[in-house]
Amino acid sequence: MTKVNAIVITGNGTNCEREVAAACTLAGADRADIVHIAELLAGRVRLDDYQFLNLAGGFLDGDDLGSAKAGANRLKHAAIRGSNEHLVEQIDRFIAAGKLIMGVCNGFQLMVKMGLLPALSGDHHTQSATLTFNDCGRFQDRWAYLKVDPASPCIYTQGIQGGVYLPVRHGEGKFVADTETLAAIDAGHLAAVKYSDSDYREPVIDFPANPNGAMDAIAGICDPTGRLFGLMPHPEAYVDRTQHPRWTRDENLPAEGMGLWLYRNAVDFIRRGI
Repeated sequence: MTKVNAIVITGNGTNCEREVAAACTLAGADRADIVHIAELLAGRVRLDDYQFLNLAGGFLDGDDLGSAKAGANRLKHAAIRGSNEHLVEQIDRFIAAGKLIMGVCNGFQLMVKMGLLPALSGDHHTQSATLTFNDCGRFQDRWAYLKVDPASPCIYTQGIQGGVYLPVRHGEGKFVADTETLAAIDAGHLAAVKYSDSDYREPVIDFPANPNGAMDAIAGICDPTGRLFGLMPHPEAYVDRTQHPRWTRDENLPAEGMGLWLYRNAVDFIRRGI
Protein backbone atom coordinates (compact mmCIF):
# COMPACT_ATOMS: atom_id res chain seq x y z
CA MET A 1 0.00 0.00 0.00
CA THR A 2 1.33 3.41 -0.99
CA LYS A 3 2.11 5.84 1.82
CA VAL A 4 0.22 9.11 1.58
CA ASN A 5 2.30 12.22 2.27
CA ALA A 6 0.27 15.42 2.00
CA ILE A 7 1.71 18.93 1.88
CA VAL A 8 -0.20 22.10 2.69
CA ILE A 9 1.49 25.30 1.53
CA THR A 10 1.26 28.31 3.81
CA GLY A 11 2.52 31.87 3.84
CA ASN A 12 1.75 35.29 2.34
CA GLY A 13 -1.84 35.35 3.56
CA THR A 14 -3.17 31.80 3.81
CA ASN A 15 -5.21 31.17 6.95
CA CYS A 16 -6.81 27.73 6.56
CA GLU A 17 -3.69 25.55 6.47
CA ARG A 18 -4.24 23.93 9.88
CA GLU A 19 -7.79 22.91 9.05
CA VAL A 20 -6.68 21.44 5.71
CA ALA A 21 -3.83 19.49 7.33
CA ALA A 22 -6.24 18.18 9.98
CA ALA A 23 -8.68 17.08 7.25
CA CYS A 24 -5.89 15.19 5.45
CA THR A 25 -4.92 13.45 8.69
CA LEU A 26 -8.51 12.54 9.55
CA ALA A 27 -8.90 11.15 6.03
CA GLY A 28 -6.00 8.77 6.67
CA ALA A 29 -2.90 10.49 5.31
CA ASP A 30 0.31 9.21 6.90
CA ARG A 31 1.73 12.75 6.98
CA ALA A 32 0.21 16.18 6.51
CA ASP A 33 3.02 18.73 6.58
CA ILE A 34 2.31 22.46 6.71
CA VAL A 35 5.17 24.05 4.77
CA HIS A 36 5.86 27.75 4.31
CA ILE A 37 6.36 28.78 0.69
CA ALA A 38 9.79 30.16 1.70
CA GLU A 39 10.93 26.62 2.54
CA LEU A 40 10.11 25.48 -0.98
CA LEU A 41 11.81 28.47 -2.58
CA ALA A 42 14.90 27.91 -0.43
CA GLY A 43 15.10 24.32 -1.63
CA ARG A 44 14.81 22.88 1.88
CA VAL A 45 11.53 21.11 0.99
CA ARG A 46 10.64 19.60 -2.38
CA LEU A 47 7.23 18.73 -3.80
CA ASP A 48 8.74 15.51 -5.17
CA ASP A 49 8.53 13.99 -1.68
CA TYR A 50 4.72 14.26 -1.56
CA GLN A 51 1.72 12.80 -3.36
CA PHE A 52 -1.03 15.25 -2.37
CA LEU A 53 -0.55 19.02 -2.72
CA ASN A 54 -3.05 21.25 -0.93
CA LEU A 55 -3.49 24.96 -1.62
CA ALA A 56 -5.41 26.40 1.29
CA GLY A 57 -7.78 29.34 1.61
CA GLY A 58 -6.97 32.82 2.81
CA PHE A 59 -6.02 36.10 1.20
CA LEU A 60 -2.76 35.64 -0.71
CA ASP A 61 -0.89 38.95 -0.85
CA GLY A 62 -4.03 40.73 0.32
CA ASP A 63 -5.65 39.74 -3.00
CA ASP A 64 -3.46 42.34 -4.72
CA LEU A 65 -4.08 42.42 -8.50
CA GLY A 66 -7.23 40.37 -7.80
CA SER A 67 -7.69 37.24 -5.71
CA ALA A 68 -4.53 35.06 -5.79
CA LYS A 69 -3.15 36.73 -8.93
CA ALA A 70 0.06 37.93 -7.25
CA GLY A 71 0.49 34.47 -5.73
CA ALA A 72 -0.01 32.86 -9.14
CA ASN A 73 2.71 35.07 -10.62
CA ARG A 74 5.06 34.08 -7.79
CA LEU A 75 4.57 30.33 -8.22
CA LYS A 76 4.90 30.54 -12.01
CA HIS A 77 8.15 32.52 -12.01
CA ALA A 78 9.96 32.00 -8.68
CA ALA A 79 13.34 30.28 -8.82
CA ILE A 80 14.61 27.80 -6.23
CA ARG A 81 17.51 29.42 -4.39
CA GLY A 82 20.89 27.93 -5.26
CA SER A 83 19.41 25.93 -8.12
CA ASN A 84 18.73 26.32 -11.81
CA GLU A 85 15.20 25.04 -11.18
CA HIS A 86 11.99 27.01 -10.85
CA LEU A 87 9.18 25.97 -8.52
CA VAL A 88 6.81 25.58 -11.45
CA GLU A 89 9.06 22.79 -12.76
CA GLN A 90 8.41 20.84 -9.55
CA ILE A 91 4.69 21.46 -10.03
CA ASP A 92 4.92 20.22 -13.61
CA ARG A 93 6.65 17.01 -12.47
CA PHE A 94 4.02 16.61 -9.76
CA ILE A 95 1.25 16.76 -12.35
CA ALA A 96 3.08 14.56 -14.88
CA ALA A 97 3.48 11.88 -12.20
CA GLY A 98 -0.29 11.77 -11.78
CA LYS A 99 -0.25 13.15 -8.25
CA LEU A 100 -3.18 15.04 -6.73
CA ILE A 101 -3.65 18.78 -6.23
CA MET A 102 -6.60 20.35 -4.43
CA GLY A 103 -7.23 24.07 -4.03
CA VAL A 104 -9.88 25.49 -1.72
CA CYS A 105 -11.23 29.05 -1.99
CA ASN A 106 -8.07 31.17 -2.38
CA GLY A 107 -6.32 27.96 -3.41
CA PHE A 108 -8.92 27.45 -6.15
CA GLN A 109 -8.43 31.03 -7.29
CA LEU A 110 -4.68 30.36 -7.36
CA MET A 111 -5.06 27.23 -9.48
CA VAL A 112 -7.32 28.96 -11.99
CA LYS A 113 -5.06 31.98 -12.34
CA MET A 114 -1.96 29.83 -12.72
CA GLY A 115 -3.70 27.90 -15.51
CA LEU A 116 -3.77 24.61 -13.57
CA LEU A 117 -7.55 24.59 -14.02
CA PRO A 118 -9.43 23.83 -16.15
CA ALA A 119 -6.42 22.94 -18.39
CA LEU A 120 -8.77 21.76 -21.13
CA SER A 121 -6.05 20.85 -23.64
CA GLY A 122 -3.58 19.60 -21.05
CA ASP A 123 -1.94 23.03 -20.87
CA HIS A 124 -1.42 23.80 -17.19
CA HIS A 125 0.27 27.15 -17.78
CA THR A 126 -2.32 29.30 -19.58
CA GLN A 127 -5.17 30.98 -17.72
CA SER A 128 -8.50 30.38 -19.47
CA ALA A 129 -11.01 31.40 -16.77
CA THR A 130 -11.12 33.54 -13.65
CA LEU A 131 -12.83 34.11 -10.32
CA THR A 132 -13.99 37.62 -9.63
CA PHE A 133 -16.14 39.78 -7.33
CA ASN A 134 -19.44 38.38 -6.06
CA ASP A 135 -22.45 39.81 -7.88
CA CYS A 136 -23.86 40.98 -4.55
CA GLY A 137 -20.83 43.26 -4.14
CA ARG A 138 -19.86 42.01 -0.69
CA PHE A 139 -18.18 39.20 1.18
CA GLN A 140 -20.36 36.13 1.73
CA ASP A 141 -20.19 33.92 4.81
CA ARG A 142 -22.93 31.27 4.59
CA TRP A 143 -23.50 27.60 3.81
CA ALA A 144 -24.28 26.28 0.33
CA TYR A 145 -25.70 23.12 -1.20
CA LEU A 146 -23.53 21.63 -3.95
CA LYS A 147 -24.84 19.18 -6.51
CA VAL A 148 -22.23 16.57 -7.50
CA ASP A 149 -21.98 15.54 -11.15
CA PRO A 150 -21.78 11.70 -11.07
CA ALA A 151 -20.31 11.70 -14.59
CA SER A 152 -17.37 13.90 -13.62
CA PRO A 153 -13.87 12.38 -13.75
CA CYS A 154 -13.13 14.20 -10.47
CA ILE A 155 -11.33 11.84 -8.08
CA TYR A 156 -12.52 13.77 -5.03
CA THR A 157 -16.27 13.44 -5.63
CA GLN A 158 -16.41 9.82 -6.74
CA GLY A 159 -19.20 7.83 -5.11
CA ILE A 160 -20.88 10.84 -3.49
CA GLN A 161 -24.61 10.59 -3.96
CA GLY A 162 -26.60 13.77 -4.57
CA GLY A 163 -24.32 16.41 -3.17
CA VAL A 164 -22.64 18.03 -0.20
CA TYR A 165 -23.42 20.91 2.13
CA LEU A 166 -20.42 23.15 2.81
CA PRO A 167 -19.62 26.66 4.07
CA VAL A 168 -18.49 29.48 1.80
CA ARG A 169 -16.58 32.59 2.87
CA HIS A 170 -15.31 34.74 0.06
CA GLY A 171 -15.65 38.07 -1.71
CA GLU A 172 -14.38 36.97 -5.14
CA GLY A 173 -15.99 33.61 -5.86
CA LYS A 174 -17.77 34.22 -9.14
CA PHE A 175 -16.48 31.76 -11.75
CA VAL A 176 -16.26 33.41 -15.17
CA ALA A 177 -15.19 32.03 -18.55
CA ASP A 178 -16.01 32.59 -22.20
CA THR A 179 -18.73 30.63 -23.98
CA GLU A 180 -16.29 28.19 -25.61
CA THR A 181 -14.56 27.37 -22.33
CA LEU A 182 -17.87 26.89 -20.50
CA ALA A 183 -19.06 24.56 -23.26
CA ALA A 184 -15.88 22.49 -22.99
CA ILE A 185 -16.20 22.30 -19.20
CA ASP A 186 -19.78 21.12 -19.61
CA ALA A 187 -18.92 18.57 -22.31
CA GLY A 188 -16.17 17.08 -20.18
CA HIS A 189 -18.24 17.12 -16.97
CA LEU A 190 -15.43 19.09 -15.36
CA ALA A 191 -17.78 21.16 -13.17
CA ALA A 192 -17.74 18.50 -10.48
CA VAL A 193 -19.85 20.57 -8.07
CA LYS A 194 -22.45 23.26 -8.75
CA TYR A 195 -24.49 25.45 -6.42
CA SER A 196 -27.91 23.85 -6.13
CA ASP A 197 -31.23 23.69 -4.32
CA SER A 198 -31.39 21.92 -0.97
CA ASP A 199 -32.42 18.64 -2.60
CA TYR A 200 -29.37 18.61 -4.91
CA ARG A 201 -31.68 18.37 -7.90
CA GLU A 202 -30.92 21.40 -10.05
CA PRO A 203 -28.07 23.91 -10.34
CA VAL A 204 -29.09 27.36 -9.12
CA ILE A 205 -28.09 30.74 -10.50
CA ASP A 206 -30.07 32.95 -8.11
CA PHE A 207 -28.72 34.45 -4.90
CA PRO A 208 -28.32 33.33 -2.13
CA ALA A 209 -28.18 29.64 -3.13
CA ASN A 210 -25.56 30.74 -5.63
CA PRO A 211 -23.73 33.15 -3.31
CA ASN A 212 -21.55 34.84 -5.91
CA GLY A 213 -23.37 34.66 -9.26
CA ALA A 214 -21.01 32.05 -10.71
CA MET A 215 -21.65 31.32 -14.38
CA ASP A 216 -23.39 27.98 -14.92
CA ALA A 217 -23.60 27.78 -11.09
CA ILE A 218 -20.03 26.46 -11.03
CA ALA A 219 -18.70 26.00 -7.49
CA GLY A 220 -15.70 23.84 -8.39
CA ILE A 221 -13.96 22.25 -11.35
CA CYS A 222 -11.40 19.57 -12.11
CA ASP A 223 -9.01 19.11 -15.00
CA PRO A 224 -9.70 16.36 -17.57
CA THR A 225 -7.71 13.80 -15.54
CA GLY A 226 -9.83 14.45 -12.44
CA ARG A 227 -6.66 14.66 -10.33
CA LEU A 228 -6.51 18.44 -10.10
CA PHE A 229 -9.53 19.95 -8.36
CA GLY A 230 -10.52 23.30 -6.92
CA LEU A 231 -13.67 24.66 -5.32
CA MET A 232 -14.79 27.83 -3.58
CA PRO A 233 -16.64 26.22 -0.61
CA HIS A 234 -14.53 24.90 2.28
CA PRO A 235 -14.66 21.10 2.75
CA GLU A 236 -11.98 21.31 5.47
CA ALA A 237 -14.43 23.39 7.53
CA TYR A 238 -16.95 20.55 7.78
CA VAL A 239 -15.21 17.36 8.82
CA ASP A 240 -17.04 16.89 12.13
CA ARG A 241 -20.71 17.17 13.10
CA THR A 242 -19.96 19.98 15.57
CA GLN A 243 -19.01 22.22 12.63
CA HIS A 244 -22.50 21.98 11.15
CA PRO A 245 -24.62 25.10 11.85
CA ARG A 246 -27.45 22.95 13.22
CA TRP A 247 -25.44 20.42 15.21
CA THR A 248 -27.07 21.37 18.52
CA ARG A 249 -30.56 21.01 17.07
CA ASP A 250 -30.25 18.03 14.72
CA GLU A 251 -29.59 14.78 16.56
CA ASN A 252 -29.53 12.84 13.29
CA LEU A 253 -26.34 14.40 11.98
CA PRO A 254 -23.59 11.79 11.46
CA ALA A 255 -20.36 12.16 13.42
CA GLU A 256 -18.41 12.76 10.22
CA GLY A 257 -18.84 15.93 8.17
CA MET A 258 -19.43 15.83 4.41
CA GLY A 259 -16.24 17.72 3.62
CA LEU A 260 -14.14 14.82 4.85
CA TRP A 261 -15.48 12.68 2.00
CA LEU A 262 -13.48 14.69 -0.54
CA TYR A 263 -10.21 14.24 1.35
CA ARG A 264 -10.82 10.55 1.98
CA ASN A 265 -11.42 9.96 -1.72
CA ALA A 266 -8.08 11.61 -2.45
CA VAL A 267 -6.19 9.65 0.21
CA ASP A 268 -7.78 6.34 -0.77
CA PHE A 269 -6.95 6.96 -4.43
CA ILE A 270 -3.29 7.55 -3.61
CA ARG A 271 -3.21 4.63 -1.20
CA ARG A 272 -4.27 2.25 -3.98
CA GLY A 273 -1.26 3.41 -5.97
CA ILE A 274 -1.00 6.30 -8.44
